[in-house]
Amino acid sequence: MVQEPNKAKRKLRADSIRNRERLLEAAAQIFSAGGPQASLEAVARQASVGIATLYRHFPTREDLFEAVYRHEVDHLGALAEQYAQDPDPVEALRRWFHANVRLVATKKGMMEALQLVAAASPGLRAYSFERLTGAIRLLLDRAVAAGAMRSDIPPEDLLRTLLGIYYSQGSGDWQPAALRLVDVFVDGLRTR
Repeated sequence: MVQEPNKAKRKLRADSIRNRERLLEAAAQIFSAGGPQASLEAVARQASVGIATLYRHFPTREDLFEAVYRHEVDHLGALAEQYAQDPDPVEALRRWFHANVRLVATKKGMMEALQLVAAASPGLRAYSFERLTGAIRLLLDRAVAAGAMRSDIPPEDLLRTLLGIYYSQGSGDWQPAALRLVDVFVDGLRTR
């Protein structure tokens, strides 16, 4: 029997794409509320799909966590592109940092699991670092070009500082303190 040459990947059907998106959104909500041990059945129910549909898209819990992590990183990248249209480039950077803090605050229950997935996958870690520093670079370059922000701080340092701000906060109501620190940090980057 003659084997057919490798077929091109089939294009996903529109309903399959919608189901995948609903699963990612549902997983983010369920894992945020119930932590990494929240059931996959609850994710499928929240997305209004069967458990088989979930497993068809994400064969393992780790696959689902990785997809959610990538989805959140891509969301932040798209948000930077949207904020890059803001006429005030310093405010755009501040708003993007605030969006990061709010994302972490709403996804706190999921963050431990996402960190474990990212730590276990060098490719995912590299992808998220590149995507997030690229988003910062887009916003920072605009502010530097406008003469509103220092040019001697690389985007990688801004990302590390942002991570430090929200991971150094204790438990409880840490978000207001993190937002204040972001504001102080951004103000410190302004040109004098």
